[in-house]
Amino acid sequence: MMGTRGGGRRRRIRLSRLYSFACGRRPTAVDDESSSRIGGPGFSRVVHAGAAATGGGSNAVSTTKYNAVSFVPKSLFEQFRRVANFYFLISACLAYTDLAPFTSSISAIAPLIIVILATMVKEAIEDWRRKQQDTEVNNRKTKVLQDGAFHSTKWMNLQIGDIVKVEKDEFFPADLILLSSSYEDDICYVETMNLDGETNLKLKQSLEAISSSLQEDESFNSFTAVIRCEDPNPHLYSFVGNIEIEDQQHPLSPQQILLRDSKLRNTEYVYGVVIFTGHDTKVMQNAMEAPSKRSKIERKMDQIMYFLLSSLFLISVISSVVFGIATKDDLQDGRSKRWYLRPDDSTIYFKPTKAAISAILHFFTAMMLYGYFIPISLYISIEIVKLLQAMFINQDIHMYHEETDTPAHARTSNLNEELGQVDTILTDKTGTLTCNSMEFIKCSIAGTAYGRGITEVERAMAKRKGSPLIADTASGSQTGIKGFNFTDERVMNGNWVNQPHSGVIEMFFRLLAVCHTCIPEVDEELGKVSYEAESPDEAAFVVAARELGFTFYQRTQTGVSLHELDPVSRQQVDRSYKVLHVLEFNSARKRMSVIVRTEEGKIILFSKGADSVMLERLSSRDSTYRQVTQEHIDEYADAGLRTLVLAYRQLDEDEYANFDREFSAAKNAVSADRDEMIEEAADLLERELVLLGATAVEDKLQKGVPECIDKLAQAGIKIWVLTGDKMETAINIGYACSLLRQGMKQIGITLEQSAEIMAVEKGGDKAAVRKASKEQVVKQIAEGKKQIDASVPGEAFALIIDGKSLTYALEDDAKGAFLELAVGCGSVICCRSSPKQKALVTRLVKESALCLAIGDGANDVGMIQEADIGVGISGAEGMQAVMASDVSIAQFRFLERLLLVHGHWCYSRISAMICYFFYKNITFGVTLFLYEAYTSFSGQPFYNDWALSVYNVLFTSLPVVAMGVFDQDVSARFCLRYPMLYQEGPQNLLFRWPRLLGWMAYGVASAVIIFFLTAAALHLQAFRAGGEVADLAVLSGTAYTCMVWAVNAQMVVTANHFTLVQHACIWASVALWYIFLLAYGAITPTFSTNYFMLFTDSLAAAPSYWIITLLVPAAAVLPYFTFAAAKTRFFPDYHNKIQWLQHRGSNADDPDFAHALRQFSARSTGVGVSARRDARDILASSSSYDPSIPPSSAV
Repeated sequence: MMGTRGGGRRRRIRLSRLYSFACGRRPTAVDDESSSRIGGPGFSRVVHAGAAATGGGSNAVSTTKYNAVSFVPKSLFEQFRRVANFYFLISACLAYTDLAPFTSSISAIAPLIIVILATMVKEAIEDWRRKQQDTEVNNRKTKVLQDGAFHSTKWMNLQIGDIVKVEKDEFFPADLILLSSSYEDDICYVETMNLDGETNLKLKQSLEAISSSLQEDESFNSFTAVIRCEDPNPHLYSFVGNIEIEDQQHPLSPQQILLRDSKLRNTEYVYGVVIFTGHDTKVMQNAMEAPSKRSKIERKMDQIMYFLLSSLFLISVISSVVFGIATKDDLQDGRSKRWYLRPDDSTIYFKPTKAAISAILHFFTAMMLYGYFIPISLYISIEIVKLLQAMFINQDIHMYHEETDTPAHARTSNLNEELGQVDTILTDKTGTLTCNSMEFIKCSIAGTAYGRGITEVERAMAKRKGSPLIADTASGSQTGIKGFNFTDERVMNGNWVNQPHSGVIEMFFRLLAVCHTCIPEVDEELGKVSYEAESPDEAAFVVAARELGFTFYQRTQTGVSLHELDPVSRQQVDRSYKVLHVLEFNSARKRMSVIVRTEEGKIILFSKGADSVMLERLSSRDSTYRQVTQEHIDEYADAGLRTLVLAYRQLDEDEYANFDREFSAAKNAVSADRDEMIEEAADLLERELVLLGATAVEDKLQKGVPECIDKLAQAGIKIWVLTGDKMETAINIGYACSLLRQGMKQIGITLEQSAEIMAVEKGGDKAAVRKASKEQVVKQIAEGKKQIDASVPGEAFALIIDGKSLTYALEDDAKGAFLELAVGCGSVICCRSSPKQKALVTRLVKESALCLAIGDGANDVGMIQEADIGVGISGAEGMQAVMASDVSIAQFRFLERLLLVHGHWCYSRISAMICYFFYKNITFGVTLFLYEAYTSFSGQPFYNDWALSVYNVLFTSLPVVAMGVFDQDVSARFCLRYPMLYQEGPQNLLFRWPRLLGWMAYGVASAVIIFFLTAAALHLQAFRAGGEVADLAVLSGTAYTCMVWAVNAQMVVTANHFTLVQHACIWASVALWYIFLLAYGAITPTFSTNYFMLFTDSLAAAPSYWIITLLVPAAAVLPYFTFAAAKTRFFPDYHNKIQWLQHRGSNADDPDFAHALRQFSARSTGVGVSARRDARDILASSSSYDPSIPPSSAV
C-alpha cells in the first residue's frame, strides 16, 4: 500500500512521460501560428492562485443540443431543412384554405405531425439523456480552499484561481496546475481514458520550487503565486506557461497540468490550482462532433426526392391546364355542362369566365392532392431500419473476440449500406494486420548475427519457392515467454562472455536494459519482474535483456537499477545508473536516447533508432561492423522483421556540461518554438556514435489475416497497405498475408539508391534536389502506366511506393496520374508513410471510389476520419482509432464478415426498401391522378380524407421496415462462399436509376390495373341488394382494399427470406385496413363522411367486392411476377444464381448446378483476378479440373 508523504515508495511506477522534456515532439501547425511570447496574442491568461476570479467563467458544462427555449424552433428548423418535410408543411398550410380538396384539414396535416413529433421525441430523449449526464457531472463534489480550510463544493461553482484538493480515484474537476501530492517527490498518476482512450497511467510531477513548501492543508493559507499561460486551446499534449513565486519565475510544461475528466490513480491526494474552467478546459475544447458522413444512397435519395417533386409539379401543371381548358369550354348556350361544380359559388376556383385564374388556383389543389407521391415516412423508417441493422451487427457472435471480450460495435448507423459498397480498403499494418505483440527473435552484435528462429514471412517465402522443409519448420524456440522468442546457445545462459566481442555484447544488452521508459513491477512473493511499456517493442527489449542476464528491476525519479551478469565472476551484481536526461522517441526523430552516469562516474549516451537516421550518425572513425550490420538489417527486413540500430557514445564532463546548459536553457524557454530549441540541442549531441548492432523483432500476423485478405480480394475489393515499415519489410509482409501473390508484377516507385538524385544531392542545392526528385517520381509513374496499358487481360499488378516518393506523388500536378496508376493495380503498398500522408492518400482515393480505412492507433485517426467509412481496431495502441471510427472490431479478420455478409445485406435491404417505398407511394398517388382524369380534374379526392392520411402509417409501413431488417437475398454461408456477390454493391447494381425508374413505372402500371379494373368491374353494376349502383364511396373503398392487398402481396413476392416477424407485419397491415373500415365507419357521419357504415352495409355484403379484391390485386402483381420469373430463368442476376444453388440444398456442390454460377466482374480487380487465377492454376493440376466451376467455390 502506498503511504502518505514521508512513507515508503511503491516499487511500481506507471507512467507515460517520466522525463517529459518533449524534445522529440515537433510543433504542430497550430503551435507555429501561435504567438511566441507569454503575454502576447494566444498567451494572455493570468491566474492568481488562491484568489478566485469571479469573472473568469463558470465551470458548469453543457453538451446538450437544445435548451427549453430553443428546442421547438431549432428542432423544427432541422426537420424542415429536408425538402420533403418542407413540401408537406406548405401543403398542410394550404389545407386550411378554400383550395384544399379535403373535407377535414386536420387529416392532411396529421401525417406530417406524426412524423415530426416522432423525430422530435427521439431528439428530446437523446438530449434529455445528455442533460442528465451534464447535471450529474456539474453536481459532483470536490474540495476547495475556503477561509483557510478545504470544504466540499460542487464542480460548477469552481472559479479560476481556486486551490482544490483531489483525492484518489476522483476525476479532476477542471484543468489544474499540480502544486504538490501525497508522494514525497510530488508525483502523481493519472488515467486519461476519457481524453484519449489510453488505459496506461501517466505520471505527472510538480515543480520542486513549488512543492517544497506545500506539504499540508494549512500550508496553503499563506500561499500566493501568479500563473501566466496560454489561452484555452484543444491541444491535449502541449502547454506553455510559467509560475511566479516570490519574484522567481519557473517554466511550466505538460508535466504539471492535470486535465479535466482524467482521473487520479494510485495517489492518495494532490493539490492544484484551477487555470481553465468549463468550456475553456482542453477536454471541452476537443468536444466537437466527428465529421458528418452521408452514404451514397442517402445522397441519391435527395436526387430521387427532387425527381418526384418535379414529377409532382409536372402532373399538377397538366391537371391545372386540362382543368383550365375544360373550364373555359364549360359554358354551352349560357349553361354549364358541369353544373355540379357550382360556378355560382362565391369562390372563383371554378368560373368559366375566369378560366385562367381557376387553372392557377387548381394547381395548388392538385399539389395537395397528389402529394401522396412523396413518401413522408421514408426518412424516419430508414433511420429505424438502420438502427436495428446496427443492433444485429453489434450482436453477431461471429464477430465477437472472446480473448478480449470485445464484440463488433457499429458506432454510427448512418453508413450501414456503405459497408456493402466498398471499392478500396486502406489499412494500417502494425496492430491492424499484425498482432502488435512484438517478439525479440534475432539480433546482430559486433557484426555477428544471432538468433535461429524462422519467421512467418520466411515460411511464406519458402512456400513460394517450393521448400516445404523450411516452410513447415516451427518458428523460434517457443519459450512461452511473452515478447521473447530468441534461441541461440552462443549468447544464452551467460555464454556470451565466451564470445570474441563479449565487451560489445555486454554494452548491447546494457543498452537494452537502460534505454527505455518502461516501468518495472516486482512480484514480492515470486520475485519476478514484469514491465509496463509505452510500446510492445520496448517491452520486448527489456524482456530480452532480462532473459539474457541484464534485469531491469527498479526505476526512481533519478535513475534505474539492474541485476547484471558480471563477465568476470559470472554472478549477478546490482548496478545503478543515474538518469540525467531522456530524449524520447517519436515519428519525427525516429530515435530515442538516454544519458546516464555510471557508478564509476562515466557519462554515457545510449541511443537506438531506425537505420535510416542512426547509420548517418555513426562516427566515421568507427566503421568496423557497419557494412555487415547493414547486410544483416536488410536480411531481417526481408524476413519481415522490425529493426532498430543500437549505438552509444561516452561523453566527457565539459561536453555534457555544455549540452546540459543549452538543453536547460531551451527547456526553460517560454515560447512557442521551445520544442524546436530542445530538439536542436539534442540533435547536436546524438552524433559520432559507436555502433553496437541491431535488433530484430517479429510482429506476427493476426489470426486469419491471409484468408481474410484472400477472400476480400476474390470479392473484387482493392486493398492498399499504408505502413511506416521499410519497403523490403512491407513487400515480404504483403506476401505473408496474401496481399501479394506469385505472378503479380510489381511496379516500384522509389527515390532510394537513385544515381541521379544522389548526384544532385552532392551539390547541396535543396531546390534542385526537390525538382529532380519530383521529375523522377513523375517519370516512374508514367512508366508504370505504360506497363499496365501494355498488359494482357487478366494480368495483375502491385504498386509499391515509399514515403519520400509519395510526398511528390500527392502534389496537385501529379496526384491524378498517381491515382490512375494505383487504380489500375490490384494492390498498393505505401511504405514509410506518415500519418498525414495516410490521410492525404485516403482523401485522394475517395475522390474516385468509396473507400474504407482501418487502423488501430492514434496515427490512423486522420485516415479513419477522412475515409467514407472508418473502422477502428481495439488494440494495444489505445482507443483513439476506435473513438474516431464509424465501426469498431477486435480483429482484422472480422472485416470479412462485416463487409461480405452484413455489408451486402444492408446494401440490398436498404436498396430494396427504398425502391419498394417509392413503388407503393407512386401506386397510391397515380390512382388519385387517374380518378382526377376520370372526373375531368374536378379536384375531388378519390379516397376518404383519413384513408389518405393513414395509408403510409398503418397499412404499408411495418412490412417495409421488417424487410429492411430481416430480408436476406443470400444466406451468410453463401455470401462468404461466393464473395463476388459483393460486387453488386460497388457496381451499385441494386440502386441504379434504371432499376429505380423500373419500380416507379411498375407503380404506375399497378395503379392503372387497380383503378381501371375496379372501375370497370363496378361500372353500372347493381352493387347493393336494392339495385343501387356503386357510388364514389364503394368505388373508393374497393380500390383502396385492392391497393392494400396489392402492395402487401408485392412484399410477399419481393422478399427473399421470410421470418415470423415479416409474416406478422404483412398480414397485420392487411387486417388493420379491415379494422379501420369497421371502426372508422362506426363513427358519426360528420367525421367519417362517406365511409359511414361503408364496410358493414355495402362492401362486406356484396359478393362482387370479395371477388374484385381477390382478382384485381392478383392482376396487379402478375406483371412483376412474370417479369421476375422470366428474368431469373433467362437473365438472372448474380444473386439469383446463388439463390438457385442455395435452394438446391445439398445439390449445391454438384458441378451441374455450379456450372450456372460463373463468376463475373464488370471491372478488373487485380488482386481478385490473381486470386481466381491462382485457384485455377491449382485446380488445373488436378484431373478433375472443370473450368466452368467458379474459383471461389473451388477454393
